[in-house]
Amino acid sequence: MPRVLLIEDHQTVRDGLQLSLTRQGHAVDAVETGEQGLDRLRTTAFDVVVLDLMLPGMSGFEVCRRIRTGGDLPIIMLTARNDDLDVVAGLEAGADDYVVKPVRARVLEARIRAVLRRATAPPRPAGPGPSEAAERHGGLTIDRAALVVGKGGVPIGLPPTELRLLLELSREPGRVRTRQHLLETVWEHGYLGDSRLVDACVQRLRAKIEDDPAAPVYVQTVRGFGYRFGPL
Repeated sequence: MPRVLLIEDHQTVRDGLQLSLTRQGHAVDAVETGEQGLDRLRTTAFDVVVLDLMLPGMSGFEVCRRIRTGGDLPIIMLTARNDDLDVVAGLEAGADDYVVKPVRARVLEARIRAVLRRATAPPRPAGPGPSEAAERHGGLTIDRAALVVGKGGVPIGLPPTELRLLLELSREPGRVRTRQHLLETVWEHGYLGDSRLVDACVQRLRAKIEDDPAAPVYVQTVRGFGYRFGPL
């Protein structure tokens, strides 16, 4: 039974989502502030966090940053409006996905299922089976069998979504992947997708694997189309 931490200050929304997710087979702990959420995370193991951005006291953005600093726990943020600045800021803080309020329970449930699959299921291999040895791309190494990425001989810890994005882009170096393709293969909900999910995740990935994220070598933008993996 997946264990969900719901951090939402509006009681009606909190109670409704807790009831709906419980009926869907989740074990849900619900709190109303970011401080309470962080305290609960110190004492209880969760599979996913559903986090409202607009919280009293500590903001959802800060809560997200603190959770992400401490590990790879999947985070789905709730935003009261489909505002580019709020959504992008939340994604850049480390959220894996987002749902716009008013929240439809079946949409949130689908997002939770998808993010849990990304966190637990191995990404698809490059060919008929897992690679025998790590691939080398310049100073970057990618071991698809062990799901380990290294740079200059030093392992790089990547959250599941960023790891899946890198593995998908690097399967065929030089081939352009559209944002829609990446939404469907990495996030698994292209029909509800948003290119901001891809762009923000690319920025987080670049910050970890590129020498200069402003002049990327590995994850390159193809303007008007999407992204491709180098070095070329």
